[in-house]
Amino acid sequence: MTKTKDVVAIIGPTASGKTALSIKLAKEIGGEIINGDSMQIYKQMDIGTAKITEEEMDGIPHHLLSIKEPTEGFSVAEYQQLVRDKIVDIQSRGKMPIIVGGTGLYVQSVLYDFQFTKEEVDEEARKKYYEALAVLGPDAMHARLAAIDPATAQEIHPNNTRRVIRALEMAELSGVSKAAEEFNRGDIALYNHLIIGMDMDREKLYARINLRVDMMMDNGLVEEVKALYDANIRDVQSVKAIGYKELYAYFDGFVTLEEAVEQIKQNSRRYAKRQLTYFRNKMDVQWIGNDWDVIIKNF
Repeated sequence: MTKTKDVVAIIGPTASGKTALSIKLAKEIGGEIINGDSMQIYKQMDIGTAKITEEEMDGIPHHLLSIKEPTEGFSVAEYQQLVRDKIVDIQSRGKMPIIVGGTGLYVQSVLYDFQFTKEEVDEEARKKYYEALAVLGPDAMHARLAAIDPATAQEIHPNNTRRVIRALEMAELSGVSKAAEEFNRGDIALYNHLIIGMDMDREKLYARINLRVDMMMDNGLVEEVKALYDANIRDVQSVKAIGYKELYAYFDGFVTLEEAVEQIKQNSRRYAKRQLTYFRNKMDVQWIGNDWDVIIKNF
């Protein structure tokens, strides 16, 4: 088979079948898989992030899974460099790099000429905003951001308070939006690439999401999150992920287990909707349904 692409990416909303396609494609074209999910980079977070198992890998090499402790931060800029290095490494062995995941910004930052700028830090401003957050709550802080930087606010969920506060801080420091300051969103492709998007009927997708959450619960999600909770891992990027923050609220006594599970399902469905919106608006994607063989045969 003639390889006409430098890099392949398989994207799509949560529970859309990316993992199964990636293994099939990797076997067909001699590929190795690079994680494209912002939460699967963390150790001790396997069930809630739907991390692929050794059995599911079926002998296909996977990269950038479980490389960070749950207490560590991780940025798009760091991911960009790690993946570009992996692409060179995989290609040097005559293999095809296949990026697989649902974090659109991460994948986009690798394939295009995104240039990151060094972040300044204003501890006083940050302290002020965290104090306001404690009093006013996340929705009010998000509304404050939307008033001064609507473009950035649209891309950040109100519950992602770390990013909301960072965006407010950036606006105060520089007078420009976080979106403009954080990095130059390049539109020049750096690789001859193909982005495959997993398309699915919305109701079918939501049913798959609900089923996946039930399976996570059966497979020990409560115990996985409780281990992080008991280790007093709080207020860090990792445990703000869907499936973790809801169960933290359960352990804290704010909701029942049944309510937490329903919130996980609801938040997962909402996240899937945001993922699809991002993919359709920001990326040049070849969407497929069940016609996987068409992609493989015409690669």
